[in-house]
Amino acid sequence: MPDGSAPDGLRDRVDGELRRFVSAEAERLLDIDAELAPVAGQLEASVAHGKRLRAMFCYWGWRAAGQPDSDALVRAAASMELVHAAAIVHDDLIDDSPLRHGLPTAHIALRGSGGRGGRGGRGGRGGGGIGAQGGSAPRSPAAARALAMLVGDLLMSLAGQLFVTSGLPAAYLSRARPLWADLARELIAGECLEILRTGGVPDTESSLQVVRYKTAKYTVEQPLLIGGALAGAGQRLREGLSSYGLPLGEAFQLRDDLLGLFGDPVRTGKASVDDLRMRRPTALLAETWRAANPAERERLRHTLGRGDLGADELDAVRALMSRLGAPARIEKMIDARVEEATRALDEIDLPAHAERALAGLARTVTVRHH
Repeated sequence: MPDGSAPDGLRDRVDGELRRFVSAEAERLLDIDAELAPVAGQLEASVAHGKRLRAMFCYWGWRAAGQPDSDALVRAAASMELVHAAAIVHDDLIDDSPLRHGLPTAHIALRGSGGRGGRGGRGGRGGGGIGAQGGSAPRSPAAARALAMLVGDLLMSLAGQLFVTSGLPAAYLSRARPLWADLARELIAGECLEILRTGGVPDTESSLQVVRYKTAKYTVEQPLLIGGALAGAGQRLREGLSSYGLPLGEAFQLRDDLLGLFGDPVRTGKASVDDLRMRRPTALLAETWRAANPAERERLRHTLGRGDLGADELDAVRALMSRLGAPARIEKMIDARVEEATRALDEIDLPAHAERALAGLARTVTVRHH
């Protein structure tokens, strides 16, 4: 691979583009009024962490079509991470999740009791610089939630701005523009389906549909297709990228659901109890419900959806899931989807470096601990 296109090098390049772009946008907010410092700080905090998988898939969709390494393409690919950052802020807000990457989520930090630090101060601005919240009066939960919602909205808007100002030719950008509408529509559809199905009778097929639209498509398939479209990929390559990307995206989210309950919160950076407290329609819960007898279902009914779930209740649900074999069945689902994605790669005529990278990413997104 050319220098800078290997996973670590590419991740560093994407990080650099995101930080430069978002830092400039945070400065523009402060130029309006220094009182916007907490909002600007959350804008910067939103891109401070991440695996940059969506940018990598966009990049390798471009390279799969035979295009060379390009700084402009890296900037366009980085816009996928702003879509992800917006989705995270909104998702945490919808679920009232307290932690992300081991730090307070945006709507928690924006209450004004410290928060996730942004950059250091700017002289003469007042308020102690971007991200400084320690000296501000506490905000009501409602005000903090409203501010977080607007941060997420701004991030989605900035994703489009970074994409169109990436430096790629206008003709290239126009080829990918229709896919942005698909990405937004499907992502929002998945979020809405999760909300509509939360608290309902767990069902595996319904849960897998949420997995597909809420996460799988915008994490893997759509970034690949956008990268391919930018590069002028033909119909056969686009179909091959979808055949690889969709099952791999589903495997990614199924792994995430397993880690949500059975992973170490210190490594995942998220609260283990969230899925149960919200009674989210995960495939893991659906498989548990399907295998449970009436007495076990009754115990689940009394546990799921409770806001005061403690460690003992969490351990009891984990034990039940394990006894019924639900985690093992999810592992089989993951393995089957990775195998499907790998077979799809074998059937696409790809440059060798792109095939190696996509095969490596298939392992990266499914064999992980956080």
